[in-house]
Amino acid sequence: MSHGHSHGGGSCCHGDDPEEPPERRGQAWGLYLRIDRERLECLNERREGSGKLVFRAWEDRGDRQQFVESDDDQELLFNIPFKNIPHMSFDDTAREPDQTFSLNHDVTGELEYPTKIARFSSIHHLSIHFSKNFGAETTKIFYIGLRGEWTEALRHEVTICNYEAAANPADHRIDQITPQTHFIS
Repeated sequence: MSHGHSHGGGSCCHGDDPEEPPERRGQAWGLYLRIDRERLECLNERREGSGKLVFRAWEDRGDRQQFVESDDDQELLFNIPFKNIPHMSFDDTAREPDQTFSLNHDVTGELEYPTKIARFSSIHHLSIHFSKNFGAETTKIFYIGLRGEWTEALRHEVTICNYEAAANPADHRIDQITPQTHFIS
């Protein structure tokens, strides 16, 4: 079934995925609950703190009252604490990204962009850079959904182990009868 736009060779999902019933779709988009909002940064936002507003429940994606708009130009940069480049700046955007997306107009917030799963597993921090928009002087974003599974990071304490490559007989003394040799002539 054709739907009139391209995702740069990737697959496209629109919520009519037969594997996931509509009533459970919002559950898959619950990573916004795992964002450290106190440390979340949005650079070049016109209104301070508005970048935090676009990360919300799937069911609330149509809310046009909460949005972030760029200030001086089209660029917006989100630093979302969850291993990429913590506290990325616009100077860092010249680096090779882990993945690039060609975005499409999406007024309803239902387009999904498939990610390279191997690049985005076990991340603690994510940076999203919007370098341009569709021709407006500023960029306005109403909703960003993050889909995935969250697992609690387990801190593994240092384990001290001693191994013997070869046994030292002096460390393993046992009481035993020492054989003696007698010569008879």
